[in-house]
Amino acid sequence: MDDRTFRDAMGKFATGITVITTVIDDHIHGMTANAFMSVSLDPKLITVSIDEKAHMYDKMQQTGKFAVSILSDKQTKMSMHFAGQKEKEDVEFDWHGGVPVIKDALANIICNVYDSHKVGDHTLFIGEVVDLHLSEGDPLTFFGGKYGHNQLIKFHTV
Repeated sequence: MDDRTFRDAMGKFATGITVITTVIDDHIHGMTANAFMSVSLDPKLITVSIDEKAHMYDKMQQTGKFAVSILSDKQTKMSMHFAGQKEKEDVEFDWHGGVPVIKDALANIICNVYDSHKVGDHTLFIGEVVDLHLSEGDPLTFFGGKYGHNQLIKFHTV
């Protein structure tokens, strides 16, 4: 199979959108990513997958700390900014545990790098969660190469 067919198949899996951030020498670095998942409850671990050609790859290895901000449906421009798809604009950050996070995200998850594993042309960075902050709202989603805005379905017990 060719790369495009593989990418199209992977695009059939709807995901949320995150921005991964870190800071080195007072310079904030960030990238949009949808390759994120929870790994363990005890200890509390998450993982992000980063292409070894991405600028963020070296930063993650240097700093030892990072944050994952889960974006709301009002933050499409923020996602595009950190994906390099939009003109640079001023970004307002909050700070938690010495790490910059995206202001008004649905969740900000602050991590220490726990481990990393090279897998193909990416590295899985496993983060041990040291702090988190939650907000209300609906998630920004990604499906078939396009952003989506999905309202959460509320279930009621009968």
